[in-house]
Amino acid sequence: MNQVKTVALLGLLSGLLITLSYSVLGGATGAIAGIALAAMTNLGAWYFSDRIALAAYRAQPVSVQQAPALHQMVTRLAQRAGIPTPEIYVIPGAAANAFATGRDPNHAAIAVTEGIVNLLPAEELESVIAHELSHILHRDTLTQAVAATIAGAISFLAQMLSYAMWFGGVSRDNDGANPFALLGTVILAPIAATVLQLGISRTREFSADAGAAKLTGNPQALARALKRLEARARRQPMAGNPAFEPLMIVNAVPKRPMASLFSTHPSTEERVERLLGMAIAPANAYSL
Repeated sequence: MNQVKTVALLGLLSGLLITLSYSVLGGATGAIAGIALAAMTNLGAWYFSDRIALAAYRAQPVSVQQAPALHQMVTRLAQRAGIPTPEIYVIPGAAANAFATGRDPNHAAIAVTEGIVNLLPAEELESVIAHELSHILHRDTLTQAVAATIAGAISFLAQMLSYAMWFGGVSRDNDGANPFALLGTVILAPIAATVLQLGISRTREFSADAGAAKLTGNPQALARALKRLEARARRQPMAGNPAFEPLMIVNAVPKRPMASLFSTHPSTEERVERLLGMAIAPANAYSL
């Protein structure tokens, strides 16, 4: 079900892009150039996303000798998931969080903070690792990169349209177009693109939770871990670039309920409720 939602949201994003570029801008050469530029920029960021994200949080690689239990846990779960063991990094600091990055399962890394390693019991830490491995298994980094590419192109085209409106450069195809409709498009298209992009991010979090439950067979452990992590985040927010927040297992800084539409993650309450529902459902009922 989560896969269907993801495809549907990507389809809506694509439709919004097509509508903006062809209906509003009339398929102008500049629009095509804007799409190409946005695609190259975002795909380049995706290709190097692992190094960029790890450097942003000063993550350090850890060897088997430095963290034998952590390596054993990641290796065991990766084998169970049927993917290569990712590189393992530790982020200094008391904040408790974790993320996976990398363009595909063969070029992936998992980063955990010192805070999460010290905070969580072994079975809860295992469930967090399983969640991140599920992101790697299902290539969620690629999915989010595609969404970011489309959303970036929409924002770029909307900005081009705003310049054209101010300086009288709207294409001949749009002569006589309702200026209020054009203004509404300039304002609403990027907002709609952002909402859809964040919706994809939230959907992938639900999918990774379900994947973790299947890998460990213990959805209750992840439910407990999420509650601990949110409580720690309220006391000890994780510093860093907000652009990387979608990677984290929980919001680096907890969001107010009214901000849920613009949140990169579902609410912890909803995630916990779903996980506890899995605990009493047949194992093959988990939706990935």
